[in-house]
Amino acid sequence: MATPSENLAASLEVLKSLQEDGNVAIRANHLSRTHRERLAKNGFIREVVKGWYIPANPDEVPGESTAWYTTFWAFCADYLDERFGQEWCLSPEQSLTLWTGDWTVPKQLLVRSPKGGNKPLALPYGTSIFDVRLELPPAADMQVNNGLRAFNLPAGLIATSPTHFAAQPIVMRAALAAINDASDVLGRLLDGGHSTIAGRLAGAFRNIGRDSMANSIAETMRTAGYTVNETDPFKGIPHAALGARETSPYVNRVTMMWQRMREDVLAHFPAPAKKRPTKTAYLKHVEEVYVTDAYNSLSIEGYRVNTALIERIHSGEWNADTIEADRNHKDALAARGYWQAFQRVKQSVGRVLDGENAGEVAHRDHGAWYRELFGPSITAGLLRPSDLAGYRNGPIYIRRSMHVPPNRDAVRELMPAFFDLLENEPEPAVRVVLGHFIFVYIHPYYDGNGRIGRFLMNVMLASGGYPWTVVPVKGRDDYMAALEKASVEGDIIPFTQHLGNLLKA
Repeated sequence: MATPSENLAASLEVLKSLQEDGNVAIRANHLSRTHRERLAKNGFIREVVKGWYIPANPDEVPGESTAWYTTFWAFCADYLDERFGQEWCLSPEQSLTLWTGDWTVPKQLLVRSPKGGNKPLALPYGTSIFDVRLELPPAADMQVNNGLRAFNLPAGLIATSPTHFAAQPIVMRAALAAINDASDVLGRLLDGGHSTIAGRLAGAFRNIGRDSMANSIAETMRTAGYTVNETDPFKGIPHAALGARETSPYVNRVTMMWQRMREDVLAHFPAPAKKRPTKTAYLKHVEEVYVTDAYNSLSIEGYRVNTALIERIHSGEWNADTIEADRNHKDALAARGYWQAFQRVKQSVGRVLDGENAGEVAHRDHGAWYRELFGPSITAGLLRPSDLAGYRNGPIYIRRSMHVPPNRDAVRELMPAFFDLLENEPEPAVRVVLGHFIFVYIHPYYDGNGRIGRFLMNVMLASGGYPWTVVPVKGRDDYMAALEKASVEGDIIPFTQHLGNLLKA
């Protein structure tokens, strides 16, 4: 007779086979009742709605949302395919959100299908799918995006509600800027006789500085006999300054986020002190605050460290024998890495205090901070040397967050653009807040993003004469909630105020 562990192993083999076949949404009939109950009891699958499951981590605590947020899009694709076959697609508004690189988990996913039931399906953590009974667009107007049937970019711009431009200006401007030529939308406008929509799109393109595209749409429609009255659907929202040749939706999105958020930062972050300390005094304070900074920054990331461990590393009690003894002690390795990275960051701060451009210093040095942060784990054999090669080359998810960081290709577009923004930003307060926020929003590394984001914040603080500031672990929940609000809702004010209050403490 098989042992309980052998029975569980057999059930896990079945689950593994389903996952290898690409199944994320697992129907009850995909598993025998015995396998299903055994896997659910041991925490390897979790019920989403009656008869539908997702794979889960048995170590997750009850109420943990990470498994759901990381599988949301794949679950929805599998579920909708199973329910509607190929007769469904996302709404044009949701389609454009995805095409512009925003994979934040929505509270409600709006879907079109001729078989739709016109009612919501409740999903975990306050999310839902609402399937509306509507005809699908022509096949030529649809495109699959990571398993999700969606309006393609030109068709989505034409079909989107007029009010959505003003409601979601960053999404809509990024979508408009991703159009390479007016002909991408003109054919559909002409075939459908969409003179009103043509006037709206012409005004929208002019709003983002694409005058030639706006003129081409209006003049071509008029030549074809249509009356076109150009209107700006962004209604009072200031024009966006986008590069004329930049079509990356990711870069345009972050650029517009920066432009919009900087005003809120300036309104809610303390002004720099008029009298600044000397370089010697400033660096002396940085050295004095090291133990407190290391303890809090590492603790925020879940490492279990204490001041005794940090002091041991700080005093130089670290050699080959110590490394070997700590081979499986990730907390000690993380503490040693933090000390090494801190020394490099302190050098960066010194160059900023000498008058170098803080953005240029961070651009040049942040790779070295990252390598020092994880160097001890390489020495101990816990990571491969290739893990220090550079930015991540795959997807990543943030625990308990509805924000999904950009894909690997987008990271390589975004990081140079991010540092351009940082280097050209004249206000130190904006460099401090948006430097930290946008870095962790992009999440360029598999690990260490929070620690490097706080290092980056402190280098930018030095550029404005602000003191090195510790983000305390006791305020972790508020800190993470403020980051989440900025990432998911685009509201930077709580994060700005949180950092500003730390300066006043």
